[in-house]
Amino acid sequence: MPPHFPDTVIAIPVRNEAERIEACLRAIDAQTDVAPGSLGLVLFLNNCTDGTQAIVEALRPTLSVPMRVTHVEFAEAQAGWARREAMNAAVEWIGPVAAGGTILSTDADSRVPPDWVARNRAALRAGADAVAGRIELDAGEAALLPPSLHERGRLEDAYSAVLTEIEARLDPDPYDPWPCHRTTIGATLAVTRDAYVAVGGMPAIALGEDGAFVAALLRQGFHVRHDPNVVVTVSGRLVGRAPGGVADTIRARCEKPDSLCDARLEAVPRAVFRYLCRRRLRRLHAEGRLAVTRGWARFLKIPESDAARIAALPLPGLAVAEAERVSPRLVYRPLGPFELARHIRFAAMALVPIRALTGLANRRGPAPTQRRVAAKREVPTGP
Repeated sequence: MPPHFPDTVIAIPVRNEAERIEACLRAIDAQTDVAPGSLGLVLFLNNCTDGTQAIVEALRPTLSVPMRVTHVEFAEAQAGWARREAMNAAVEWIGPVAAGGTILSTDADSRVPPDWVARNRAALRAGADAVAGRIELDAGEAALLPPSLHERGRLEDAYSAVLTEIEARLDPDPYDPWPCHRTTIGATLAVTRDAYVAVGGMPAIALGEDGAFVAALLRQGFHVRHDPNVVVTVSGRLVGRAPGGVADTIRARCEKPDSLCDARLEAVPRAVFRYLCRRRLRRLHAEGRLAVTRGWARFLKIPESDAARIAALPLPGLAVAEAERVSPRLVYRPLGPFELARHIRFAAMALVPIRALTGLANRRGPAPTQRRVAAKREVPTGP
């Protein structure tokens, strides 16, 4: 029999998930709108001591999706390494079906909806190179968490949504239009095989490998769709398997309710300043003017040596990311949770004129590139 090469492979790192692995695998096996033989599943079991491997093997004959299972013991194991190993195994399995091949990532304590694969594939067909979905906590486990945690989550989600719309309007990405979100989590990621290989794969780091991976894609000019319609259910447990994961975040916020919010949840004026700077830098890069003028660098208080290095970067994503890293004016200053309510009110008011102004600009259409180049200013007064 010839080898089976699916064009889409789901990669899951697994460690001691005896309680949840069956629900995870049953959900994957229930995928709809998937052609027979097109889907494969990779499980990378690392340091499992609770019977997970036996449960997986017992389930294997009952699943319609072909599955490859690796079991390793490695004292230096950590989240990024395990996810990388799982996704690398997916790349190998896709093999000669490289053109159009897709890798999806989720977690062993997650449950994907029946249309998860189909929705990710649809977003990729629409022009994205990668798709980042959203997560929701398991309702039963979430009900056991303190009400204060739910209130904080509600406020953070509300503020994040307003900031995301402001960003999408001031610095629009045609491949990631509003409505969108800014969640980046390994529990729901999809990426083309070519894009995954091009950026060197998933970073093998202990914390934040998912965010670092998506940032690498954006820096290299790949298109990432943050699709609000791709949603995965994750556990609301307080003791997780990977340091710095969802469980650690939930527990830390239970123990320290006043801990700072995510870095991007900064005050509206700072956020607007950041989005306008990004847009300006992208336009200067597209017009070949980063190396011609240094007004942008002086405005952002970037030293000349750094400015020359940034101007020489070949892709706008690389230039923007490096400018944000070195500019003292673009340092993130996240809010505390008790500041969110008033900032939400202010952001909602700020969004009204932003919607009006960006809507007017969209109706008029972009100015011709030749006119923008001819009217360039050597020393800009703002972003």
